[in-house]
Amino acid sequence: MSEPLRLRGISRLVTNVPGDGPLGIIEDAVVDLAHGEVAWVGEAAAAPRAAGEVLDVEGRAVMPGFVDPHTHLVFEGDRSEEFAMRMAGATYSSIQASGGGIMATVAATRQASTGALFEAALARVTAMFRAGTTTVEIKSGYGLTADSERRILEVAARIGEESPVEVVPTFLGAHAIPPGIDRAGFVRQVVEDLLPACAPLARFIDVFCDEGAFTLDETRVILEEGVAAGLRPRLHAEQLAFTGAAQLAAEFDAASADHLDHLTEEGAEAMAQHGVVAVLLPGAALSMRSGSPPYRLLKERGVTVALATDCNPGTSYWLSMQSMVTLAVGLFGMEVEDAIWSATRGGALALEDSRKGIVTPRATADLIVLDTDDPVDLAYRPDTNHVAMVIKDGVRAL
Repeated sequence: MSEPLRLRGISRLVTNVPGDGPLGIIEDAVVDLAHGEVAWVGEAAAAPRAAGEVLDVEGRAVMPGFVDPHTHLVFEGDRSEEFAMRMAGATYSSIQASGGGIMATVAATRQASTGALFEAALARVTAMFRAGTTTVEIKSGYGLTADSERRILEVAARIGEESPVEVVPTFLGAHAIPPGIDRAGFVRQVVEDLLPACAPLARFIDVFCDEGAFTLDETRVILEEGVAAGLRPRLHAEQLAFTGAAQLAAEFDAASADHLDHLTEEGAEAMAQHGVVAVLLPGAALSMRSGSPPYRLLKERGVTVALATDCNPGTSYWLSMQSMVTLAVGLFGMEVEDAIWSATRGGALALEDSRKGIVTPRATADLIVLDTDDPVDLAYRPDTNHVAMVIKDGVRAL
């Protein structure tokens, strides 16, 4: 359990507590941490007597750690050639048809040793942590057999044990349909073999419900079985084409619907009514040249918006949530404050963790100290890692 720690000398503290603007900024602030939680927060002039160590951050800004709610971090193989092909005009479907895409990563991941998968994923998570990510969701999905999917989730769990970053595991056995396998047969395999093997290691279940992937009917069957196994649903939705997946996510009261590049007004309305968080993935939108999700529509409908890296080897090889803030502002037209909120508090809500992404008493003490006095620099000066210090569970870890 962490010892009491006071942060003082904070120029601007991002609390994400609703108030004057979405970030709830307090100037000349003090934060007291104890037992892994925020104990007190407010203006320095009103601070109580310090109970333990005092750390002066010397006029820097402080904010919650980034929460990345959508990644595919455990993989092997390189797909840079596919990236070059897409930039030259090749389509996602044509790359898949030629043997690339998800199945190329599945083949490489199956062949890799468990040790190699762990070391590669740990290096990615370490880079994320140095850029301020304190909680990350990790999906399976590059195995597509019971043993290989379970192995990916075991690697993800080990990363959470051996790194400072908290890992939230998601079962994504329905990521692609292997060639040469009957569709109906593979759906049965997912629910009868993969799901029972992986459910004990996961918190969420996800399905790639999209054009060329799983249909609405197939997705419904898989989600129903996942929910019966005790997993909370989330969904890859409306990335490649409009399918109605956002409405399906609402039907299941899913934690989130992710991508949403082809979301309709009806889908946004359904998400708002059922409290489904919209996880937007700027790196994938840029790499896929798929256009932008309708951020303004989501905001007008009152849908909670989160940002994520979607780190994967094919369509979004990004590690930094700072970069997602920059891209969301530039590509999606988000206000800087909204992007910062979505990369912290929004991500926490997408993972259904109300104690993260916020600086208020009893919140988890995950904080980052920036090398600047203004968090706007995250988007204004995007070529710099602005993280000077990371505090995880009330302990300085970087």
